[in-house]
Amino acid sequence: MSRYLDPKTDIVFKKIFGQHPHLLKSFLNAVLPLPEDGLIDTLEYLPSEQVPAIPSFKYTVVDVRCTDQQGRVFIVEMQIQWTTGFMQRMLFNASKAYVSQLEKGEDYHLLKPVYGLGLLNTQFDADPDDWYHHYSMINVEKPLAQIKDLQLIFIELPKFKAKNLRDKKLHVLWLRFMSELNEKTQHIPSEWLDIPEIKEATDLAEEAAYTPGELAAYDKYWDAISIEKTLVTSAREEGIEEGIEKGIEKGIKETTKKFVFRLFENNVSDEDIIKFTGLNSKEIHALYQLYKNKKK
Repeated sequence: MSRYLDPKTDIVFKKIFGQHPHLLKSFLNAVLPLPEDGLIDTLEYLPSEQVPAIPSFKYTVVDVRCTDQQGRVFIVEMQIQWTTGFMQRMLFNASKAYVSQLEKGEDYHLLKPVYGLGLLNTQFDADPDDWYHHYSMINVEKPLAQIKDLQLIFIELPKFKAKNLRDKKLHVLWLRFMSELNEKTQHIPSEWLDIPEIKEATDLAEEAAYTPGELAAYDKYWDAISIEKTLVTSAREEGIEEGIEKGIEKGIKETTKKFVFRLFENNVSDEDIIKFTGLNSKEIHALYQLYKNKKK
């Protein structure tokens, strides 16, 4: 029986949507509120150096610019944990994408609208039924007057529940894929397999599609999330803001060490460890000495 990995984690989401633009195009056209004559035509991934090889909970999974039939630009961003700075970072990235469209001296009329899409695996709005959040700039006194050049959309995946599991609308099936698939999944719904793009995404989420290094990275991701939740909760209870930052920093270092030890156990090369972790050869050598001492 196949074992599936959770697509809400950075490494799985990035393998599916960060390496297969046709899947991301299908997903975005399904979940974004696009008009029939404004569907996405092309995707452009941002430079790889802007996206960490193995992102932790503080980083973006995939940053892409999408051009639709109207020339609008979209940014896709995924984060497993809601933080107070998430909306500000989304706004910053969307604003940067908006500004960077123009070269020096070009006219402002060349600017195209920018959408930011945030997929959240946690709750930030108290309303249990409100899972789709669309923010735009409006005239306070005349709400119907809207500036559409910069808009943010957040989808709270844990709240999403299909009203009818037989509903085969593409946006419902993609959101079910994102919210329902995980390690406990034993049966893939036939309606998912009827959509070629979702079937391909499901295949890419199978454990067999991942290298030992990637599987170790997957475990590291959940370790980081668990540490973050524990430390933030403890710090809140004690009312110690400074403790959050110091605790998280210590937790990340411990998680990285455990992650590298797993890579050693799977005989992953130093070159790949550097790629997966961002550590240098001196740091890897030091960790290897700790690993050998631990094995004695």
